Amino acid sequence: MKFKYVVVGAGLAGLTVAERIANVLDEKVLVIEKRGHIGGNVYHSYNKDGILIHNYGPHIFHTNDREVYMYLSQFTEWNDYWHRVLTYVDGNLIPMPISVETINKLYNLNLNCFQVEDFLKEHAENIEEIKTSRDVALSKVGRDIYEKIFENYTKKQWGVDPAQLDTSVISRIPIRTNRDTRYFADKYQGMPKYGYTKMCENMAASKNIKILLNTDYKEVIDQIDYEILIYTGPADEFYNYKYGKLAYRSIRFQFETFDMEEYQEAAVVNYPNDYDFTRITEFKKLTWQKHHKTTICKEFPCSEGEPYYPFPTRENKEQFALYGQEMKKETNVYFLGRLAEYRYYNMDGVVRRALDVFNQLKK
Repeated sequence: MKFKYVVVGAGLAGLTVAERIANVLDEKVLVIEKRGHIGGNVYHSYNKDGILIHNYGPHIFHTNDREVYMYLSQFTEWNDYWHRVLTYVDGNLIPMPISVETINKLYNLNLNCFQVEDFLKEHAENIEEIKTSRDVALSKVGRDIYEKIFENYTKKQWGVDPAQLDTSVISRIPIRTNRDTRYFADKYQGMPKYGYTKMCENMAASKNIKILLNTDYKEVIDQIDYEILIYTGPADEFYNYKYGKLAYRSIRFQFETFDMEEYQEAAVVNYPNDYDFTRITEFKKLTWQKHHKTTICKEFPCSEGEPYYPFPTRENKEQFALYGQEMKKETNVYFLGRLAEYRYYNMDGVVRRALDVFNQLKK
């Protein structure tokens, strides 16, 4: 087989680059995917009861990047959707992220925006050097809120104390002193009207795109005559674990269907201090589907299984840096995405990164 471009991975990163190559450069591109479907972790499907689920946990699109929004809007219409999350603490469901409503409900107060700002300042701890996620939380909200909301959830999610994680983990969670209870404050928010899978199928619709599913790229790459490789898989796997296996966090998803219209008050409810799972998602609240039954998903983070999240500790970053040095030596390979770059990306971030990589290819 002969292709100028080969893309490893048919998730959002790989499909974005492949679509641009096919439709802008009018070049043929081969996409190799080890799973039996395209879309990566944003893949949607209908379960046996006919309910549309997110097979790899909830994905909510949000961005302030107009170019990314307009790019994806070529392949989908959007349902307006503002994500709201509740957290179960001390027997109550309180809104996340932290806002005026959170503080008032958590402590049975009636503070205004200015008073909540003062409240957080009074409780925040003075930490000279912010080095860890624990430092971030304590310096912003103080010990009580840290222990009620952040500490145990983070331990469940990552399997270690927040004091062992770098600042990026908890820094992603906004702290607000207004009454905005939306989880995201981005300008553009929504859910694909017909689901992420349909959006991805539209991205891959060009006759210039050939997709191989259920295929390990290493088993076929030597049979392909190519010039450029765009790789979105795990960095350590690419180099045959030359510097050891990188640590990733995985998730075990437990789906349950109930003969009821509604299971919980919000699409996502977090459980920081109760149960072994971190959160429950009810999919109908994300997809707007009408159905007399409802399906939920409980998430159990674990260390073994499909890699989902790069593990942000100092030691792991130092280990990845060894692979990073190898990557810099490559002349015809582009590394792209969470697994290849060993860094966290939201959906909009990985599409932005893919568009930037494509712009490099054009030069």
